[in-house]
Amino acid sequence: MDEQQLEKIRGGKGFIAALDQSGGSTPDALAAYGIGADAYATDEQMFNLMQEMRSRIARSQAFDGDHILGAILFEDSVHREIGGVPFADYLWGGKRIVPFLKVDRGLAPVADGVQLMKPIPDLDKLLSLGLEKRVFGTKMRSFIRLADKKGIAAIVDQQFEVARQILDAGLVPILEPEISIESPEKAAAETLLKAAVLEHLGRLPHGQPIMVKLTLPEVDDFYTQLVSHPAILRVVALSGGYTREAANARLAKNHGVIASFSRALTYELRVTQDAAEFDAILSASIHSIFDASIT
Repeated sequence: MDEQQLEKIRGGKGFIAALDQSGGSTPDALAAYGIGADAYATDEQMFNLMQEMRSRIARSQAFDGDHILGAILFEDSVHREIGGVPFADYLWGGKRIVPFLKVDRGLAPVADGVQLMKPIPDLDKLLSLGLEKRVFGTKMRSFIRLADKKGIAAIVDQQFEVARQILDAGLVPILEPEISIESPEKAAAETLLKAAVLEHLGRLPHGQPIMVKLTLPEVDDFYTQLVSHPAILRVVALSGGYTREAANARLAKNHGVIASFSRALTYELRVTQDAAEFDAILSASIHSIFDASIT
């Protein structure tokens, strides 16, 4: 674990940029960027276009370590380079932005009101890749639809089980048990989730911190116990389908929680914008999310 990266994540001001669109979410991300499905015929072509978008964001002067603490990358990006430099090295060496690697393989079918992560049979290989490419940590997402105690317990059990394997490899896991913003039982699900996470935190090995990425809650400062918990390095929030304005407004009311936005970060960017317009729009987005993250 890189101590400089650890200190930046622990005490720095800023937020985590989520640039980890996977095979399932990439078509929507490209469409929002102005690239339709008729622009590519294969997954390789699709990922090449997605990498061009990610590289454009990362190369922008607006995308800097003064406002952005870290960036979560999809596995495809970790294998790629920017200007001849491995993506993760470009982020840290050139921007002082801490790199993370998405390691989950998508969601299982709904059961007990939730979607667990699909099995990750190649997790050891992914963790070795992360170490080889000098990422600081990982991220893994599961999904909660209803306030089902059994389902939420299963989500948290699985997240912490995989987190222990990631910790053993020397990386810092971001656990992401997302709650749907459309859930009719969102507040009740948040109560169950927080209790389950707090129960598990006491079982973690001393000196091996984790991070948690959560949906912005219905009650302001609902996750204060997690923000101040010694086993948690940072609590970060996903935008989850809220507009950037709505996500920032909610985030600013949750003190100590920082953003880890994807769609809310990039949704006004377009492939047709020239460099000046692209950078200006990205800069405005970054500054607004930064301001909401430092409350």
